Amino acid sequence: MELMEFLTVLILVFALFMLLAGIFTAYFGSGKSRMIGVALLVIGLVVGLLWVVMSLDSVDTIKVDLSKVIWDAFLFILAGVLGALAAIGVFLVAIMKS
Repeated sequence: MELMEFLTVLILVFALFMLLAGIFTAYFGSGKSRMIGVALLVIGLVVGLLWVVMSLDSVDTIKVDLSKVIWDAFLFILAGVLGALAAIGVFLVAIMKS
């Protein structure tokens, strides 16, 4: 089951960043790059929605508790960011004191 949870996080994060990159590129781009941004946005939307629909209980293609996986991924990312910030803080204090 860990593989399905890993794939769920991987695909949903991929879809989220494709959406964000598409929005950014479509808004700030011009001409051809704006069309690429729209394509990225559509790809992110389709991939994310397809994975969510496939993981619903009624479809039963992917057996994973989506809310639990998303919550766990959020907590792991938050813990990683907090650990990194704490390490940077200690590093900066050590450098500034020397």
